[in-house]
Amino acid sequence: MKDQDAHFDSLLPPLKLNRRGFIATTVAAGFSLAAGPAVAQTAIKTDANGLTAGKVDIPTSDGKMPAYRAAPAGKKNLPTLLVVSEIFGVHEYIQDVCRRLAHLGYMAIAPELFARQGDPSKYTEIPKLQAEIIGKVPDQQVQGDLDATVAWAAAHGGSDDRLGILGFCWGGRQVWLYAAHNPKLKAGAAWYGQLGGEPSELKPRSVLSLVNDLKAPVLGAYGGKDAGIPQADVDKMRIALAKGPAAARASRIDVYPDAPHAFHADYRPSYRKAEAEQAWQRMLDWFKQNGLGA
Repeated sequence: MKDQDAHFDSLLPPLKLNRRGFIATTVAAGFSLAAGPAVAQTAIKTDANGLTAGKVDIPTSDGKMPAYRAAPAGKKNLPTLLVVSEIFGVHEYIQDVCRRLAHLGYMAIAPELFARQGDPSKYTEIPKLQAEIIGKVPDQQVQGDLDATVAWAAAHGGSDDRLGILGFCWGGRQVWLYAAHNPKLKAGAAWYGQLGGEPSELKPRSVLSLVNDLKAPVLGAYGGKDAGIPQADVDKMRIALAKGPAAARASRIDVYPDAPHAFHADYRPSYRKAEAEQAWQRMLDWFKQNGLGA
C-alpha cells in the first residue's frame, strides 16, 4: 500500500501549503460537542469487522486533508460514495454512516472539508462554529476537495466510473452543487440540504439557481417540519427540476411530513426512526437504479 501511495503522490503537482495550511489534521474521536450530548439509546453503532476502515490523508493542491474511509477488506474497483458531513465535521455519526455503507459493498469516504478553517469537533456552540469555521468555507474549495477525494479513492480500490455522493444538512447542499460540477457522477442523495439563500462571495450560487447545470440525478430527503428549509423552496425546486435538463427531470424530492430537520441523525433528539429508515432504503434503491449497485 505504501508503494501505491507513493505512486499516487508522484502523479500530483508539488504541494504548496498556504500560509495557514491545514489546521485540522485528523478526524474526530466521538461525537462533535456542538451537536449536543449523544442520545445513547438511539445512536447506531456499526462495527468494522471485515472492513478496512479508518483515517486516511487526501492530497490536495495545498496540503493533505484528513478523511475517514471504510470499505470491504481486500476488494477493488468498488462503487464509491462520497459522504459529506453536517456542520459538525467527520465525527462518529459520519464515520458510522461510512461503515454502514461499507458493509453493503461500497467504498465510503468522508473528507474533512473544514480542515483548513479549523476543527469543528472542538466547538461547543453552534453560532460560534458557524461564524468561525463554516461561514468561511468557499464552495469552490469544497468542490475541489471532493474532486481530490475522488482521485484518491480511484487509486485506492474505489472507482470514479461508479461514483455517487450523499450528504446531510450542510453536506446536503453540497450534494446538489457537486451534481452540477462533476460529469462523472452517477447519482446523489441530499438529506435536507439548503435550496435557497442569497448569493455571496463564498457561496455564489444557490441550489435553485443551478438546476439547469445538473449532470446527475439527485434524490432529496426533506422534513415537512424543518424550520430551517422553507417548504416554499422545496416546491420551487420541484417545479424547477421538472423544467430542467434530463438529470434534473430524473431527480426527485421526497418530503416526510412529520419529520424535523436532521431526522436521520440517530444520535440527536431530532432522529425519527421510521422516516430515517424509509429514506435510507430509498437512497440505497436510488443508487442501484442509477448504476451504483454494490
